Amino acid sequence: MKALLCHHHGPAEDLALAELPDPAPGPGEVVVAVSAAALNFFDTLIIRGRYQTRPAFPFSPCAECAGTIAAIGEGVTGWRIGERVAAWLGYGAAREKVVVPAQALVRVPDQLDDAQAAGLFVTYGTAMHGLIQRARLKAGETLAILGASGGAGLAAVEIGALLGGHVIACASSGEKLALAREHGAHEMIDYAAEDLRASLKRLTEGRGIDVLYDPVGGELAEAALRSMAWEGRYLVVGFAGGEIPKIPLNLLLLKGCDLRGVFWGEFVRREPAAHRRNMERLLDWAAGGHIRAHVHARIPVERWIEAYALIGERKAKGKVVLTF
Repeated sequence: MKALLCHHHGPAEDLALAELPDPAPGPGEVVVAVSAAALNFFDTLIIRGRYQTRPAFPFSPCAECAGTIAAIGEGVTGWRIGERVAAWLGYGAAREKVVVPAQALVRVPDQLDDAQAAGLFVTYGTAMHGLIQRARLKAGETLAILGASGGAGLAAVEIGALLGGHVIACASSGEKLALAREHGAHEMIDYAAEDLRASLKRLTEGRGIDVLYDPVGGELAEAALRSMAWEGRYLVVGFAGGEIPKIPLNLLLLKGCDLRGVFWGEFVRREPAAHRRNMERLLDWAAGGHIRAHVHARIPVERWIEAYALIGERKAKGKVVLTF
């Protein structure tokens, strides 16, 4: 089988395609024939050794995938060969066949193709956990989202709107904001053309933001924090802007607001039942057409460098998916 491998830390150009033997499932496991493996921003970090997870070499990137069940291990019940499934692995999905614990599988609704299903876990799972468990977003509250046109941002736009939030999409161009509006955003801020803090103050009539969803970090963070409402919740999701900001803690005191970390992978490990409930709710929304799971690009695995560039240069509007 074909696999994209990282043999040492470095840029995407250092990855290599290789032929490996087909895997066999152990007890409680299945083999999934992968048709689509989704990239996330942390995939640009894990191959450089700059992510909290550091797999042993050689490893495959991509944390999530979709395809069909190709083999079933001893003791696995409730699944059959040929069923369409998706799974979150943490890493290792960028290969034609992967071994997955049966308990990690979810069925793919007919309304979603494999590229859409492959991108549901990390971005939508993170948005679900962030907005439900961490922010406890209430209907009618104001939710501002930085980087609202990327995979993480669009997921938060959709989930926030479905939960009844008043969604303010913040992005760096009119084209990106138009995409966020298509996915349910109510208000728009182009922070490349207008001052973020002043715009958030204007759109909230001076009251401030109840929940801020930030997968970007960098220079936008302090302006966003200064825009929080009393008892607002600032969700720290990631640092796609490249820089981890240094937050003036006096702002938390003056605003009476919270900084809350959103570490979805650890949430899955520590609270599997809550994660399962989130995913069941998410898949119900997907089956009902309430979630669009926008795919920016479907790129054959042989062109992985192109796919990584879209993520690393922040050009992706939605998910970037490697196909097999």
